[in-house]
Amino acid sequence: MTQIISVDFYFKNLNNIPIIDVRSPGEFAKGHIPNAHNIELFTDEERAVVGTAYKKESKERAIAIGYEFVQPKLKNFISMSLEVAPQKKVVIHCWRGGMRSNAFANYLFENGFKEVYLLEKGYKAFRNHVLDFFDQSFNLNILGGFTGAGKTEVLHSLKNKGQQVIDLEGLANHRGSAFGGIDLPPQPTTEQFENNFFLALHSLNIHLPIWVEDESKSIGKVSIPNAFYYKMMEMPVYFLEVPFQERTNHLVATYACLSHNKLADAISKITKRLGNDKAKLALEALEAKNYNKVVEMVLFYYDKYYLKGLEKRDPSTILKFEVSSVNPEETASFLIKIKK
Repeated sequence: MTQIISVDFYFKNLNNIPIIDVRSPGEFAKGHIPNAHNIELFTDEERAVVGTAYKKESKERAIAIGYEFVQPKLKNFISMSLEVAPQKKVVIHCWRGGMRSNAFANYLFENGFKEVYLLEKGYKAFRNHVLDFFDQSFNLNILGGFTGAGKTEVLHSLKNKGQQVIDLEGLANHRGSAFGGIDLPPQPTTEQFENNFFLALHSLNIHLPIWVEDESKSIGKVSIPNAFYYKMMEMPVYFLEVPFQERTNHLVATYACLSHNKLADAISKITKRLGNDKAKLALEALEAKNYNKVVEMVLFYYDKYYLKGLEKRDPSTILKFEVSSVNPEETASFLIKIKK
């Protein structure tokens, strides 16, 4: 027999057991449980055919068509599932815990799998669990500072020193500006970003301090969940005041080695915000490989933009600290010391 389990039960008791997601590749690509393996019952095209038959003909006709699609794949299902779960212990789910996951789970059990669990109400239940999770209270320390202050590097140093950290930009595959996606992997969908974010938060003790970088609501094309973002806006900000030239040097070191054409495209994208004349000068400086000048011109815009965001916060929650240079190790040690 297969055993039905809740999402909460899985994460508390069985999260070391592999998950097989039997939805179509398109469903899986839009969003899936992190670390799940996709062994689709139907391709995207087959799922569309079955769905059409269900709507326009009958449930019985849809089941019959589905069976025709699945029959030739049965042997492969066993071999692929064994690759995912060689211990023959596995969790199965589809969209709502319906016929697809039930049929797949029963087939594995009938063919020698020892422990087969069905996720109650499927991926839909997982998504509800994720969104509900962000409604909790979190003990957040927000790391702030103008662009180029080395906030991400400080976060990594804090983590190396044993602090709890969530790297939102790392989860988003984006540095959080018009230049943020250059030479990074494609961004996940917002849905998948939320799923990955949930798993990262779930692994931490939410009652103890968690360091998070101050971000806009959107990081590239993905968005921070509303509930979590509003909590970020209420929490104290540890604002690093780093000299302009130090920030310039840090950004030159970070971006000058990236794709020249992509840097030019990024400048073009913010032409309206920079103004035509400044954008033209920035592009000319880029062409001349005068990266310091490029950064200096763009920084004025980003400083102004960040300051507007900071002004939305309660001034009493902004704690400013002068930092003479971008030195993640020293800054992380300093922040840990002042938090004791």
